[in-house]
Amino acid sequence: MSDSVEKFPAKVPLRVKPWGATGVLKFLKAARRNLIELIPQTAVEQPMLSSIGRRRWHMVMDPAALRHILKDKVDSYPKADVAVNILREAVGDSVFLAHGPHWLWQRRLAAPVFSHRNIANLSPVMTAAAARNVQKLSHLSEGAEFDVYPMMVQTTFEVISDVTLSGDEAISRKQMHHALDAFIERTGRVSFLDALGVPTWVPRPSRLIHSSEFKNLKRIADKAIDTRRERGSLPVPDLLDLFLSGEDPVSKRKMTTAELRDNLLTFIVAGHETSALALAWSLYLCGFDPKVQEAAAQEAKEVLQGRTAVYEDVAKLPLTRQIIEEAMRLYPPVAMMVRTAKEDDEIIGHSVRKGDPMMLPVYALHRNHRLWQNPDQFDPSRFADRKSIDRFSYIPFGDGPRICIGAGFAIQEAVIILGTLLSQYRFEAVDGKEPKPVMLLTLRPEGGVWLRVHKRAEDTAA
Repeated sequence: MSDSVEKFPAKVPLRVKPWGATGVLKFLKAARRNLIELIPQTAVEQPMLSSIGRRRWHMVMDPAALRHILKDKVDSYPKADVAVNILREAVGDSVFLAHGPHWLWQRRLAAPVFSHRNIANLSPVMTAAAARNVQKLSHLSEGAEFDVYPMMVQTTFEVISDVTLSGDEAISRKQMHHALDAFIERTGRVSFLDALGVPTWVPRPSRLIHSSEFKNLKRIADKAIDTRRERGSLPVPDLLDLFLSGEDPVSKRKMTTAELRDNLLTFIVAGHETSALALAWSLYLCGFDPKVQEAAAQEAKEVLQGRTAVYEDVAKLPLTRQIIEEAMRLYPPVAMMVRTAKEDDEIIGHSVRKGDPMMLPVYALHRNHRLWQNPDQFDPSRFADRKSIDRFSYIPFGDGPRICIGAGFAIQEAVIILGTLLSQYRFEAVDGKEPKPVMLLTLRPEGGVWLRVHKRAEDTAA
């Protein structure tokens, strides 16, 4: 941990005035600017907040209450319609959005796809991506200022597209990346109609702008899936091959082309965005705290000996992983989840009525003073003993039956790439260019992650 007790990495100033003191237009403006700014400061001090006025809502930051919502009574707290409709255009009724029996059979089919063995078999793609990053950075002049965020986005997109639809030239990476990025930018902003509580079936004009582009992308993906089905599996099966060969062990049901496409797009959207953010924020924090960075670099140099990290190295880089886990605590990719109560309930003394919105502010949970010591400080050693952390006080991938199925994939990818970079380069913070955490669909670093990049002279092999 850094000796600079009074210095904290970038954070969002939370709301000190009650929501009722803000008019609808100001509320909407703040929501479109940064959803995290709507979280009240008391959310990092209390286990649960409730408003029982004209517009009821609840905000939950208590591990036991979150276990109740996300695990014990998960069917009673489905994802809110607003969140579902924002994402449905991109990923349909995939495992990410489906509920009940339609979710269950998809989850049973998908779980073996993301088995430990299959994820390990995909690691060479991650190693190749890490090597490309080393090569890209080698072209920079010594001490050059460089925004690492776009490179992390590009890197993780290349990884997820290679392991999802490898060998399918019909799908342009550039076209897919543009469509997905435009989708996140447009749909992630709260609409004026959302703020007014207009039913979700009423179209939001801002979310229709890129619909034709996305529909074309889906048609191309459908064609690629049908072609692969006819041609057969690749020598090293990718995610598409694994899904094509999979079936629900209970119903024996297989996925149709449309169901496959929606699920693959789910993993592409979530997979590259989550990993890119974890890496970008991790690099920012390494620049913020040189002592932690040097300790991780020494660990990586001893393990890698100048080469690029591979799957077998992941378990040998514990500090690298702790940095990534701490980055996802301070900057959780999905910083806010929203559920809706389907029935009356009581949660840690708060009365919940059917239809009440349940806001789960992961950002505030991960900085709650009741759960974390010095929560705004960067301290990877928190994760040296993972068992000491209450499971539902740290949920960067959600939790319960609907925990992100690709969590293991994301961590493996991030450790391979970050470990490789730290072993060969030193990253230094740039004064006056601190990123600002801003949430649309995910918690992105507004302004980029600018760092000075220095080659580690003692390492000459890539």
